[in-house]
Amino acid sequence: MSGPPPGLRTVPVAAGDPTRVVLVRHGEAECNVAGVVGGRSGCTGLSPLGRSEAAALCTRLLETGELARAEALYASVLARAVETASIIAPGVGRGLVPQTDCALCELHPGDADGLSWEEFRTRYGEPDWDDDPDAVVAPGGESWTGFVRRASTAVADAARAHPGGLVVVVCHAGVIESTLLTFLPVAVHQGRLRLPTEHTSMTEWELGPFGWRLVRYNDSAHLHTLTR
Repeated sequence: MSGPPPGLRTVPVAAGDPTRVVLVRHGEAECNVAGVVGGRSGCTGLSPLGRSEAAALCTRLLETGELARAEALYASVLARAVETASIIAPGVGRGLVPQTDCALCELHPGDADGLSWEEFRTRYGEPDWDDDPDAVVAPGGESWTGFVRRASTAVADAARAHPGGLVVVVCHAGVIESTLLTFLPVAVHQGRLRLPTEHTSMTEWELGPFGWRLVRYNDSAHLHTLTR
């Protein structure tokens, strides 16, 4: 038998029919530009640049067909994710209708929803999740540890609902980071990774017999077509 034994391989043999999950970060949002806490009240959808970013991704997907075999398109219920999913849908599974799920949302801000970040600091100070990841962001909101658990579970549930298929999830930078913290063998007490996840970038996982495997992260090649 040629090649090293399985226990010594640096690149494992590909599983026959792994489940593929492609996570797409939403385009730039109005709340990002305005400096507003973007929960269900504060998020009003994409900025003009965000719509251009999503359109650029859709053009890429239609040209390459790389997500044409998708059998499900999920999105967070936040307006910026729903709008992004609607724009890229023609290139996902040949026009799938997005299914929304609150479990795929960015961290729930509770009473901070809709505040400017200046107002947030006045009311709630300067919480630091690197020092205390169990602290809630605001009354009625989530902690970092609670969010990571909720978001990564939602992505895993979407994958397991489509064994051997391709699933596309339009979500948020925090959701993408939550999967990296949960699915990769990082330190148990690892804090936030501070990842530079671009708007409308694609991050891809495979779920096979040996667990999760990261296939690509922050693939945003389509954004080079935009003039910034």
